[in-house]
Amino acid sequence: MKRLILFLCVFGASLFAEKPKIIFDTDITGDVDDVLALAMCHTLADRGACEFLGVTISKNNPLTASFVDAQNTFHGRPDLPVGVTRDDQAQHRESKYLKLADSPDYPHDLKRNDDAKDAVELIRDLLRAQPDHSVTIISVGIASNMANLLKSPGGIDLVKQKVKTLSIMAGAFAFCNGTNYHLEANVINGIGYMQTVADQWPDEVPIVWSGYEIGEALPFPRVVIQRDLGYLPHHIVKEAYLLHNGPEHDRPCWDESSVLQAVYPDRNFFGLSQPGRVKVHDDGFTRFIPVRNGKGSQRDRFLTMTSVQQSRALEAIVHFTIQPPQK
Repeated sequence: MKRLILFLCVFGASLFAEKPKIIFDTDITGDVDDVLALAMCHTLADRGACEFLGVTISKNNPLTASFVDAQNTFHGRPDLPVGVTRDDQAQHRESKYLKLADSPDYPHDLKRNDDAKDAVELIRDLLRAQPDHSVTIISVGIASNMANLLKSPGGIDLVKQKVKTLSIMAGAFAFCNGTNYHLEANVINGIGYMQTVADQWPDEVPIVWSGYEIGEALPFPRVVIQRDLGYLPHHIVKEAYLLHNGPEHDRPCWDESSVLQAVYPDRNFFGLSQPGRVKVHDDGFTRFIPVRNGKGSQRDRFLTMTSVQQSRALEAIVHFTIQPPQK
């Protein structure tokens, strides 16, 4: 009986846990996993699993705001706030799929980056409007917006007051790509930004890092793109995927892993390392320094994944990516 009561208490607490309020910070330009991760954010909000506050963009390309607004509109949220970086030092990146923003098949009303809000200003506004310790930021690109948020007036205190967790796709924390010293793109494309986050993010606000090795082990099945997104004559996720990858590639789910962990941290899709601190070296290598004998920072953990979790996580990512949008 005691075990039954304990189970019911745990189950009830999980069932009625306050849903995350998410800000999705993306470098949506080069890779297409950002598009799939954004689709997941919308699906999870549709299902009532999270409250979707807004999208901010961390790389420079004149079509980023327009594309994100087009995808938000496609998913039934035409008025979701969109912010773009005003940092000219942030990477400028070409894209194979952002041109879909100019297609009449995907109507939207945000036509220029100049008409979007500054990303850091938007994050600050969204944070100030929420209860303390309630916002989960999902950062799946270079860390320009996160670093500039910390550097903004009172930024560290604002993060400390309002942010519950930072779920970030960056770095590498296991053998991958044939090496124990993999230099991951989100870090090396903006090393100074990631160093600022690693060095200055407040200790009181946990960071969960999804390393390169996690997404690399979660290849999105190409057959799903062809088979399950054909219910509309024009599907922005399908078209973006095919423009980026072509029809013969299973793209790793790097960014999607951070979304899944952020919204469902207690569903055991992933494991977590012991606590510690991530150090970003000058060449972009991310070194995890674990707590020793109870000493040292406990702010950071990185995702781990068993073979069983791998299957469950990929199934969930696929499901949340292909669910038809609510109009």
